[in-house]
This record gives sequence, structure tokens and C-alpha cells, in this order.
Amino acid sequence: MKTITLGSQGLQVPAVGLGCMGMSDFYGGAPEGESLKVLDHAIGIGCIFWDTADMYGPFTNEKLLAQALKGRREKVVLATKFGVARTEEGGFLGIKGGADYVKACCDASLKRLGVDHIDLYYQHRVDPETPIEETVGAMAELVQAGKVKYIGLSEADPETLQRAQAVHPISALQTEYSLWSREVEQDILPTCRRLGIGFVAYSPLGRGFLTGAIRSRADLDPGDWRLSTPRFSEEAIARNVRLADEVAAIAADLGVTPAQVALAWVLSRDPSIVAIPGTRRISRLEENWAAQELVLEEATQKRLEALLDGGVEGERY
Repeated sequence: MKTITLGSQGLQVPAVGLGCMGMSDFYGGAPEGESLKVLDHAIGIGCIFWDTADMYGPFTNEKLLAQALKGRREKVVLATKFGVARTEEGGFLGIKGGADYVKACCDASLKRLGVDHIDLYYQHRVDPETPIEETVGAMAELVQAGKVKYIGLSEADPETLQRAQAVHPISALQTEYSLWSREVEQDILPTCRRLGIGFVAYSPLGRGFLTGAIRSRADLDPGDWRLSTPRFSEEAIARNVRLADEVAAIAADLGVTPAQVALAWVLSRDPSIVAIPGTRRISRLEENWAAQELVLEEATQKRLEALLDGGVEGERY
């Protein structure tokens, strides 16, 4: 197992974690029993960096993880998030980051998760109406109270990262990063390196597209949120399928799977990067976990990086 240290405070996690969102929301959900089997197997193989958020479900994903954590809390590095406010029915209420809101969300997450502390607590999205100093100041108070061990941000820009770091050490920035979403390379990753902040890549498989499993919108179940995103329009899929085809060709040459190639590429970009692909199947969990052992030769990396020469059709959101 490859271990990564996130941030200057020494948070250690495996290079491949588990994004748990899809077990409860956005991708159609999954039978609870099957999800619990995946979580149990994840602990068994060492994939013990779990990522959730209060808004997944909403609120049910944390409760799912609570069941898997019973009697073995100490085996898992648990990350959750606050900041995207939702109603019980799933409606979105905006982004929030006020101090009182931060503390209330933490207490609610602790209760749902059935734990006395959160290992890594993220602000899910930066609240443009609240100074980041107030938000991170409240998060720092949670650390002092023993409710949180480390803090992070998600989808924050370089200036926000710098201001946040001046208030309290930021252990990780979580942002989308994959072969077809490389915007972070220009300013975000260099800022993380300069400030000593670890990087957690979500959607490292291009929301499943880079595995080759999505050839048209018909491959997505009704209600799948990807159907509402520009990059998964029929036109975008048709134009971007060449990316998945090339990843598949490289995988075939190497005798591995497309998902393993895509994950290995993300992990190769920096020694402080962790990837958190999501899955609802044990077979895919094992496939993703094995990707950390795949070392891509320089020629293969260049071949992959050339994929974006023709551009990517469709915005992320």
C-alpha cells in the first residue's frame, strides 16, 4: 500500500481512498446491504480513507458509514464536509460558511456518523458571502475542541487557500482532477505545493467516462445527475469518446484496465496527491485499489497527456 502524507501536520492516508457519495446520491443510489459489503471489504484490503459529506443523500450517506464504522472506528480515516446546504427533501439552499453554521454542521455530522471526532473536515464549497477567515476560524475552534483533527477546503482558489492557511494549517484541498479535467495544473497544484497542502482528487475517472463504460446517454440510469451536466450531453459524449478509446487502447497495451490507467496517471502527477474514486461494487473497489501499484512510463504519460490536444467538449458543471 502506498501511503501519502497530506499537509504539514502529518495526516497519513492511502494513495487510493473511497468516495462514498454514489452509494447514496446523484448516481441513483445503491442497496444498503451491498454498500455495506463494499465498505467492509474496503477495510479488509486497507482502503480506509473514506470521503462523505452531510449533503450526500441528503444526510443519509453519513448514516450509512456509521453502520460500517461500528466497532472499528479506529481503522478508518474519516473525511466529511459541510457548506452545501440542503433540505431533507433534497432541495438546495445555497453555500454557507458562517461560524455558527460550521459548528452546528459538525455536531450534526458527528451524531449521524456515530463518532466523537472527524479526521478531516472540509468546507465543501467556499461561501462567497462569508470571509474565509471566519469559516476557517470556526473550523480551528473545532480542532481545539477535539471534534476535528485536520481541516481542508474543496474547490478553493489560490488566494482563498493562502488566506485560509494564515488562519490554521490546511491539510488538504479536494478538487476535481482527471485526464479530462486538468484545470488545477495551472495555479491550484503549484499553490498547494508552495503552501504544503495535500491534494485530494475527486472524480479521478472522469465521473466514470474514462473507464469506457459510457458511450451514450442511454448508458446512464434515469435520475443520474450526469444527465444534467454539459459534458454528458449526447454531442459532448460523441466528441469526447475518443478520450476513453485512447485510454482503453493504452490499457490494452499494458494489460490493465482503463480505470487503472486513469488513476495511475492522476497519482503520478505529484507525490502529495490522493485519489478518491467512487464505486458501489467490490470488483471495482479492488480494481481501483490495485491502480496504485501501476507505474506509467514517461512515454505512456506523454501519450495520455496529449489527449487534451483536441480539447474536451462540455464544461464540468
